[in-house]
Amino acid sequence: MELNWGKSDVERKFGFRSKKFTDAGVVFTLIIAFILTLLFYGAIIVVRKDFPSLEMFFHGGIKMRSRIPYFIVFFSCWSLAIIWVKSMKLSLQEKALKIKIIPDDPSFILSPMTVQGILKELYTHVDNPKHFMLFNRIERALSNLKNIGRISDLTETLSWQAEIDEQFSESTYTLIRGFIWAIPVLGFIGTVLGLSQAVGGFGTVIAAGASMNELKESLSGVTGGLAVAFETTLIALVAALFIQIILTMLKKREEDFLEQCSDYCHKNIISKLKTLGINDNNNDHGQD
Repeated sequence: MELNWGKSDVERKFGFRSKKFTDAGVVFTLIIAFILTLLFYGAIIVVRKDFPSLEMFFHGGIKMRSRIPYFIVFFSCWSLAIIWVKSMKLSLQEKALKIKIIPDDPSFILSPMTVQGILKELYTHVDNPKHFMLFNRIERALSNLKNIGRISDLTETLSWQAEIDEQFSESTYTLIRGFIWAIPVLGFIGTVLGLSQAVGGFGTVIAAGASMNELKESLSGVTGGLAVAFETTLIALVAALFIQIILTMLKKREEDFLEQCSDYCHKNIISKLKTLGINDNNNDHGQD
């Protein structure tokens, strides 16, 4: 058997319940995000002495503004986990395009009489067609042809299922799009908190009637606080940009896959119905 969902799906391999088609499970990707976050900060801790600029990911304190980078890194890792899982699941879906279930014989005609043999051939290649977007689409269409016998319904079923698959594919990006929105917002929140604390501390020194030396020291603290504040936004914007670029590439790849599925159905299914199109229409008129 060429395609086995139970053994090949990335979520099943790690003992998790797999989501449909190219969708990524929340729990599975959440665990990956925690692991990636720990690995990221573990690596930074090792090299932070040689690269002082990496301190922006810590900000060296326990104030609220210093916690924001942790959330930014975590949501970024969660986004990357979703992208990775979706990419692995999409690779599995793409393998279906290489499988032929229709005979190469040019004289072969797909009809209600021959559809049962095609369905049997399908199950020799795949453990369960419902787990594969392409074969799920084909199985639904061929089952309708087998049960109803109207060839015109087959093309309608394929077209209808293609629209459903496109809508489903789009819905699988909802969570990661939310993260891409939330990451820059977290950066701005960190900047606002850093600005308010830095300026607020300087105002307190002025109100206390501090000396010139004390004002200079306080002012240096303000400028340092401003740097920390803007670093938070920098981290967030760079992370969001990086994730958006990878996400766009993945989405384009999935759109190409959906288009290839439609081409596969047209080449291997619809094209085999042409010689029966007139008879089918005549049968429909005769029934009326």
